Amino acid sequence: MRDIARSCLVAFLMVGMLNLPVFAANEKPLGMVIQAEEAQLGSAKATVGATVYPGDSIATGTGGTMRLKVGSGQLYLLSASAATLAENTSAFHAVVNRGTVGFSSPAVEPFELETPLGVVRPAAGATYGQVTLTGPREMIVSAYRGDLIVDNNGELHTIPEGKSFRVSMDLDPVQPQPNAAQGPYGSGVKPAVNPHFIIKLTAVAIVGFATYFIYQELSESPSKPSY
Repeated sequence: MRDIARSCLVAFLMVGMLNLPVFAANEKPLGMVIQAEEAQLGSAKATVGATVYPGDSIATGTGGTMRLKVGSGQLYLLSASAATLAENTSAFHAVVNRGTVGFSSPAVEPFELETPLGVVRPAAGATYGQVTLTGPREMIVSAYRGDLIVDNNGELHTIPEGKSFRVSMDLDPVQPQPNAAQGPYGSGVKPAVNPHFIIKLTAVAIVGFATYFIYQELSESPSKPSY
């Protein structure tokens, strides 16, 4: 009886070991780390060349920076930022948890950044843009190349190329005045699909030196995607 039980245990362990490579093969990598300073990949220190997978969390400390190559596009985090790489999506999808997250995307490989105020994605074609969370219900969206779309539950707002907009949500709905004029790109106050929220877009100055440095890196780096 002991011999039978022992044989069953050995067979069970062998089957389990055979299944491990199958599970690993089903987890397709998203890309790799190409720059990391004061950065974390999951619970470990991020290193250049490390592979990233769906579900991975990435973060930078104060003064840190991180850049990933994903297909022919790139994702970057500035200082004190964090994001989670999402699973099971046709486009590259990252959830912005805090700080500043940006991307460079060719037309054939769309990017999406999920934020508490909606999903930010390219309108069309090659795009370079970023999102900065400035509060629980406020962010700045900057379109450096190509237009960006902010999709708030089906309500679409366009951020035109070369512009930065502050996007905020109010908890109390505002009733629009009759015949009130609306500015371009939805810059007026407009009720969102959810009646408990109002989304506002306000033009702000294009953000500064750190972002310009990243733009230069993406433009001049050998790992820059070719559009």
